Amino acid sequence: MIAITGATGQLGQLVIKHLLQRTSADNVVALARNLDKAKDLQDLGVEVRQADYSQPDTLATALKGVTKLLLISSSEVGQRVPQHKHVIDAAKQAGVELVAYTSLLNADSSPLALAEEHIATEAYLKEAGVPHVLLRNGWYTENYLASIAPALANGGFIGCAKDGKISSATREDYAEAAAVVLTLDAPQGGKVYELSGDESYTLTELCAMISEESGKTIPYINMEEAEFAKALEGAGIPAPFAALLANSDTGVSKGGLFDESHTISTLTGHPTASLRQMVKAYL
Repeated sequence: MIAITGATGQLGQLVIKHLLQRTSADNVVALARNLDKAKDLQDLGVEVRQADYSQPDTLATALKGVTKLLLISSSEVGQRVPQHKHVIDAAKQAGVELVAYTSLLNADSSPLALAEEHIATEAYLKEAGVPHVLLRNGWYTENYLASIAPALANGGFIGCAKDGKISSATREDYAEAAAVVLTLDAPQGGKVYELSGDESYTLTELCAMISEESGKTIPYINMEEAEFAKALEGAGIPAPFAALLANSDTGVSKGGLFDESHTISTLTGHPTASLRQMVKAYL
């Protein structure tokens, strides 16, 4: 059986959708903290089990009979490492044969502060001796497209990425790649997949595309990291997370989210989602 943590989240639901195109529902287990949110998954014929990263006693039961586990990284930045350790320990105890972990693109050399918890998790997987495969995801295209509406409203797109290239892909792209890896016949233990989109772009190029499709001139306004963090705070984002997002944009300027491996399209057999089509969908 293949189990997915964070199954009710945006990525988890998409992974299950793609798994069901490659294997039967009785081979898929959805692990969710809140079972009330998992009704749609149950309706698909998937078994739903309660599992909470922060409650280790829920994990042993949740992983019973599981052979492959997709550990989707926790959304609680700052708490990820202990939460991930709980899951890894439970997987080892349950005899899970393969743990696939959603890490960060080029985590071991990334300039992004976000990489720290991913590096620690990767190290613990190795230390625990659990067979594992690393799915190092790049940026979600949706991370930037969510800023289209405010950019149109305010007449500009702000950031601190300078001319750094971004090789983003959609959640759907990453989900399909994960489903493929989880259902491959070839052994996956020890493999590392650097996952990113086929297209690479700067925020200036993204803004040019937004301008073309919207008919409204939207310039890219580059700021200093601290200034951008303050602007994000002003938009209602909590200060610690605003600082992390600004740091990530600085990481982009240093090449931290650029990749030309085309691994997702190699795995899935088709190109990743078109950036222009995604921009149109957000207008």
